[in-house]
Amino acid sequence: MSARPADLSRRRFLAGVGSLALFATGWSTLAWARPRLWNPCRSTLPESLARHPVVLQAWEGIEPERLWDCHVHIAGTGDSGSGITTAKEMNSLLHPVQFAQRLFYLNAGCAHNAQGSQNSVDQAYVDRLLNLQSGLRGAKLLLFAFDRCHDEAGRPLPARTAFHVPDAYARELALRHPGQFEWACSIHPYREDALTALEAAAAGGARAVKWLPAAMGMDPAAPRCDAFYDALVRLNLPLISHAGEEKAVHGAGRAECNNPLRLRRALDRGVRVVVAHCASLGNDVDLDVDVDLDRGAKGPHTPSFDLFARMMAEPAYEGLLFADISAIAQRNRSISTLKAIIEREEWHGRLLNGSDYPLPGIIPLFTPRRLEAAGLLSPGSADVLTRLQEHNPLLFDFALKRLLQSNGRRLPASVFHTRDFFLRRAS
Repeated sequence: MSARPADLSRRRFLAGVGSLALFATGWSTLAWARPRLWNPCRSTLPESLARHPVVLQAWEGIEPERLWDCHVHIAGTGDSGSGITTAKEMNSLLHPVQFAQRLFYLNAGCAHNAQGSQNSVDQAYVDRLLNLQSGLRGAKLLLFAFDRCHDEAGRPLPARTAFHVPDAYARELALRHPGQFEWACSIHPYREDALTALEAAAAGGARAVKWLPAAMGMDPAAPRCDAFYDALVRLNLPLISHAGEEKAVHGAGRAECNNPLRLRRALDRGVRVVVAHCASLGNDVDLDVDVDLDRGAKGPHTPSFDLFARMMAEPAYEGLLFADISAIAQRNRSISTLKAIIEREEWHGRLLNGSDYPLPGIIPLFTPRRLEAAGLLSPGSADVLTRLQEHNPLLFDFALKRLLQSNGRRLPASVFHTRDFFLRRAS
């Protein structure tokens, strides 16, 4: 008897999970050591959980209409005509890590059950987003488009693109659900039509531009980006750019292009830059150290977070350099880095809340009990957050970061009132 499509989908997922457990760095012992591996995708938040004192504490001082989650990815397969594409490696067991990543992302977004059925994976992902947003008291989600990798001549490289989410699809979702979604465009600056596309995106309501330099094959420090930067300033659009090591998307370009110091060029031209994740993972070459470039020498490798912190201390970047706090509480971030972000009160006015969804839906990426044991969460709150994650990962991510504390300090409500930043008028 031949297997039904749903059975095949489940078998492929389980194969992917096994592959990830065997091959993905840092996950081999994690995946099978904990029962909480698979997102159960529970939809209705029990009233006892919604009204739990721990959850209510997270909402204290928050004006939900000013709360925008400014780092939300769109995922899917393109089966709705959305134009979404994914690399062939993510659909092949010959590439087990990437194959398993795709399945984890779909499960995180609760779209996995649509695979092999008559349901649209794209629509299932959006339906889940709408379900989660309904539990955020009216807060909005900033949805990211994601441009293709391009070569030095500005030509698209579909074969080297991990995934692609067209601007048109992100814009369509925001127009279709104006009370729930905003959108950010993603435009490669080397494209021949980059400035035209940027103008069109701004006219279409885009709130920002999203880049992941290494994955998209660009160098933010390249002089050829200057015209794009000048247009961002003129249009009053901020640039949200990944910095530091990237784990979720396989890069086709040079990893060093994710160095936060390479964003100086945009800042020096007056662009408002949001460094995703506070560059809280990995190491980069310290480009500020004098070296003998003629001999090919390079500066010392330094934690990306330390390079970001150096930039935050520079008076010239006051009012220009910001960061989002997405992913900072994941298990692959150090406790010391997380404490530094919480305790540096001089940064708080420049931090923006974001979730990096669907990653909060990947259950093993977060360990609230570890944070509670480190004194960053009040006793007993980890269990509540753990249950919350299974029902509403977006609310979980918000509540987790809202409840973090270190040496008597917490992230203030202003960090979560991100709407103000994106609606700011040009000076």
